[in-house]
Amino acid sequence: MKLEPGGRIVESARESFPPMAKLFGTDGIRGRANADPISAEMALRAGRALAEVLGSKACNGVTIARDPRISGPMLEGALAAGLSSAGVDVTLLGVLPTPGLAVMTVKLGAAAGVMITASHNPFQDNGLKFFGPDGYKFDDGLEARMEELLLDPEWTGTPADQVGRVTHHSTAEELFTEHLASAASGLDLAGIKIIMDCGHGAASAIAPELFRTLGAEVIELANSPDGLNINEQCGAMHPERAAAAVLEHRARIGVSFDGDADRVIFTDETGAIVSGDRILALVAIDLKQRGALSHDTLVATVMSNAGLIDTMRGHGITVETTAVGDRHVIERMREGGFVFGGENSGHLIFSNAATTGDGMLSALMVLGIMKRRATPLSELAAVCTEWPSLLVNLKVPAKPALDKLTKLQAFITEADKSFGTDGRQLIRYSGTETKIRVLVEHRDAATCKQWIETFTQAIREEIG
Repeated sequence: MKLEPGGRIVESARESFPPMAKLFGTDGIRGRANADPISAEMALRAGRALAEVLGSKACNGVTIARDPRISGPMLEGALAAGLSSAGVDVTLLGVLPTPGLAVMTVKLGAAAGVMITASHNPFQDNGLKFFGPDGYKFDDGLEARMEELLLDPEWTGTPADQVGRVTHHSTAEELFTEHLASAASGLDLAGIKIIMDCGHGAASAIAPELFRTLGAEVIELANSPDGLNINEQCGAMHPERAAAAVLEHRARIGVSFDGDADRVIFTDETGAIVSGDRILALVAIDLKQRGALSHDTLVATVMSNAGLIDTMRGHGITVETTAVGDRHVIERMREGGFVFGGENSGHLIFSNAATTGDGMLSALMVLGIMKRRATPLSELAAVCTEWPSLLVNLKVPAKPALDKLTKLQAFITEADKSFGTDGRQLIRYSGTETKIRVLVEHRDAATCKQWIETFTQAIREEIG
C-alpha cells in the first residue's frame, strides 16, 4: 500500500503481516470443528500446552467461556480436561461474549482465559482465543510458544501430581452486564426503538435485557440459539435483516452482533447499513470535540477505506494503521497511549472501558453520541466520505508467498506507480480461511474495477 493521505502508516501493507502460522491465524486457532486443528484431542493438548506456557502463574487458574454453537461443550470439556490434568484449576463461565470472557478473567484474577468461538463463521467451525490475566489477547510470543508445543509430535505434557478442580461460575452473565451498565453510566435510552439482531450468538441472553434496563424499546431478532443456527442469515454478517426491520418498525437504529458479540454492524434510521469506517469516524470526531481523543489519534487497520484518512485529516485527527485483527489495533493503542481504534469490520475498541472489541459496549457508546448530540445516526455518519472500493475474496488451493508470484508483483508495481495518492491496493491471504483477499480503492470507480479484474486474473493464473 503506497497511499499515505494525511495518516501515518505504521507498516506497509505488504510487510505488515507476519509469516503464516501453522495453527494461529489472525485471531487464535480456528477451523472445522471435530477435525484438526479444532478437535477434542487438540483442545486437550492445548489445555496442557497453556498450563506449561503459564508455568507457576497457572496456580491462579484459567477461565473458559464459549459461544452457543453445538461443538462448544465438546471443546470446553477437552480443554478443561487438559488443563486440570496438568494441575490447573478451571472456571467454566458458560455461554458468554468474548469481551465478557476478558472481563471475567480479570475479575477472577485468573492466569489466562480461553474463548471457544469461531466468531462470525458458521456453526460447523469453531476456534480458541487466548487471553492473558490483564484481559488482553496473547501476543505473538506466547502464541508461538504454545504452537511449538502443539506441533511437536513427541510432546504430550506432564500430568500433575494433583488434578486441578473444574467449577462452574453461575453469575458471569450478571457480572458482565453490570460491567457494561457501569461503562454506560448515565445513559438514558428512553424513547429510542432499537432493532437488535443477536445472530443466535453469545449476546442473545443478555443484550436485549441490558438495553431495556437502560430504557430502550428493543425488538429482538435471531436470539434463540440452538447450536446450529449461529450466524445463519443473521447478525453482523447479514445486517440487511436488521435494516429491513428498522424500516418495518420505524426504529431509530439497528444493531447486529456477530456470534461472539465482539463486533457490531449498525443500521441507521433510513434502513441504510453504516460501514465500520463511518462509525470509526463519527466516534473519533465526537471524542476529539470533547477533548477525549488522546493525541488526536485514531488507530485502524490497513483494511480501512482511504476516505477515512482523508476525513480524519480534515478534522485534525491522525490515523495510524496496523495489520488486520483487533489484537494488532489494541497493541498499537497500548504502545501509543491511544484511547480509540477499531476495524471497519465492526470491531471497536474503547480502551478506557475494554481490553478487546465489544459489540454491546460499542452500541452503547454510539447511542450515547446520538443522545448527546440529538442527531440521527444517518447525519452523524455522513461526516465520512468513502472512496470507491472493491474487495474480492478468492478461494485458493495453496498460499504461496506473494512475493514469489512474478506476474502479480509486476501488476502491483504498475498499480502503485499509477495510483500515486489517488488510490491503493491491498492483497493478502486470510488468516482464518483458505482465501486471498484483493482490495482496490480509488477516487475513480472504473479504475477500481479495472485493477480488481487485473489482479484477480493474475492470481488465478499463478495460484489456481
